[in-house]
Amino acid sequence: MIKNTIRKKILVTGGAGFLGSHLCDRLLSEGHDVLCVDNLYTGTKDNIKHLIANPFFELMRHDVTTPLYVEVDEIYNLACPASPIHYQYDPVQTTKTCVHGSINMLGLAKRLNARIFQASTSEVYGDPKAHPQSETYWGHVNPIGSRSCYDEGKRCAETLFFDYHRQHDLDIKVARIFNTYGPRMHPNDGRVVSNFIVQALHNQPITVYGSGNQTRSFCYVGDLIESFIRMMETDSGFTGPVNLGNPQEFSILELAEKVIEMTGSSSRVEFKSLPQDDPVQRQPDISLARNTLDWEPVTTLEQGLEKTIQYFHELLISSEGSESVG
Repeated sequence: MIKNTIRKKILVTGGAGFLGSHLCDRLLSEGHDVLCVDNLYTGTKDNIKHLIANPFFELMRHDVTTPLYVEVDEIYNLACPASPIHYQYDPVQTTKTCVHGSINMLGLAKRLNARIFQASTSEVYGDPKAHPQSETYWGHVNPIGSRSCYDEGKRCAETLFFDYHRQHDLDIKVARIFNTYGPRMHPNDGRVVSNFIVQALHNQPITVYGSGNQTRSFCYVGDLIESFIRMMETDSGFTGPVNLGNPQEFSILELAEKVIEMTGSSSRVEFKSLPQDDPVQRQPDISLARNTLDWEPVTTLEQGLEKTIQYFHELLISSEGSESVG
């Protein structure tokens, strides 16, 4: 059902990625014309192959660290590797994507007088000393650690967005995204949900770093995309930043046990040392999102895991089938 009477031209950078592809789906379902821009570093054509035949969808292979000249009405800037394995592989490029990419997209938005959304991250809070984390908390970030290319890159991106807003009166929306999961996650991205599911489906040891008592809050991708849409529909006076995530907190060990149970796996938990600067607690205060966007997650962890496990199950069957054929 098309809710909007006006067909907008909307640019989604990182549109072939996990979140970006789901956002493209949603925008097309609402009757918009979507330009998906991705350099396919972590994004994949598999995530958007079902959209290629849609006349209102276009894929452009492009790196946001170089300028882009297109005509659009709105911009969602999601381009950036988001898992430690991927953003630490080429940390300089990660910082460039955050900083140069933001400058290029903000410049485009300024030229077009277009509203622009920035996918920031809970990583701007670092290893937080405040719990839960609200938008007023400034964070506790190591500026020279192995994760800082992403943490500080995203913090600098937020600075750029707010400076463009103050200096050029640009219409910005800044969202701080907490742990999100669901179908189309990269199977080798090193993130805890995908790691646990893939290991469980292979009956391999479930790798838990540290004691497993560190906590995360897991938001299903469908809920998150709904919050994106609502944020972009707010009045121009609301810029954010706003926390977007599920405030229900789980320990990593609880997640591991739940995945083993739901997959019927024979896997056992295997403990390893905690990586540098890995946050001990991560839980969003979403009071601002509730009050301003009238939004909160509706998908339970069990419901979301069921869909995600099914996705990875089908992906592994397909992968193993193609390997046996080869």
